[in-house]
Amino acid sequence: MKCPYCGNTDTRVIDSRPVEETNSIRRRRSCDECGKRFTTYEKVETIPLIVIKKDNNREQYERAKIERGILRACYKRPVSADEIKKAVDAVELEIFNREEKEIPSSDIGEVIMDKLKELDPVAYVRFASVYREFKDVNTFMDELKSFLN
Repeated sequence: MKCPYCGNTDTRVIDSRPVEETNSIRRRRSCDECGKRFTTYEKVETIPLIVIKKDNNREQYERAKIERGILRACYKRPVSADEIKKAVDAVELEIFNREEKEIPSSDIGEVIMDKLKELDPVAYVRFASVYREFKDVNTFMDELKSFLN
């Protein structure tokens, strides 16, 4: 780390502690050249994830959209808020573990459906009916039959 006072690159860490509000570390440093002390903050650099929509438009990933979709699918179902949060966390973990800069929205939808299938069958069918854009009852029945098998 370069000293902000004299520009020397030889500095020592005197004290380190986590910052409560964010996922970062506060470090007190001392310059070996001029002896002055200064504070630095270290945090994980995240690369924004871009979602490729069905119409090929691109937008930045938003966790809130996944939460809304799962909440809507689980509306009036016996699924706790904690279970919903865990499902959203699991979806997000699976998406970010792919370590891709861009991901198709269809991939995100499939991951959500896999998690909903484990969570609640009715929520799964609700989400699938909107996501897969069921046009008629036969399409709906085909999805139910594949789910039951």
